[in-house]
Amino acid sequence: MHEDLKARTSHLRGFTEGLELGEESKEQKVLHRIIDLLEEMTDEIEQLRVDYEELFEYTEAIDDDLTELEEDFDEDYDDDDDDDEDEFDAFEEGFTIECPNCREIAVVDDDILDEEGSIELTCPGCGEAILVDDEEWYEGPDDLTEPDPEKE
Repeated sequence: MHEDLKARTSHLRGFTEGLELGEESKEQKVLHRIIDLLEEMTDEIEQLRVDYEELFEYTEAIDDDLTELEEDFDEDYDDDDDDDEDEFDAFEEGFTIECPNCREIAVVDDDILDEEGSIELTCPGCGEAILVDDEEWYEGPDDLTEPDPEKE
């Protein structure tokens, strides 16, 4: 396109010079200024085209780099998800309690709640008691509830 604009502008310049309007005529001056303006516009358009192509190539390179980063991040994230799922599977049949003394996390199996009598759980890190329940519980219609007042 640029070459086409340059060629057409040059053709116009040659055409106006061939008109033999007189070197100092008002018409000749106006036509020369219009053609000068067209040549400047053609040069600016060419520079914009070059800049556009450079930006387009640069944007494609950035997009490629971003795609690589996303793939790396997704791989790392997927690996983390697998670890999280493994941890979730470990807690699926129980719950966790944080020791108020040493901040160790203890995993408690749900089966402990089904046991008869008092419940006492010690921290695996420091040995302190982190769960003590010496009252009897019963299962209500929805879930575990407060101690049965009739049994007290």
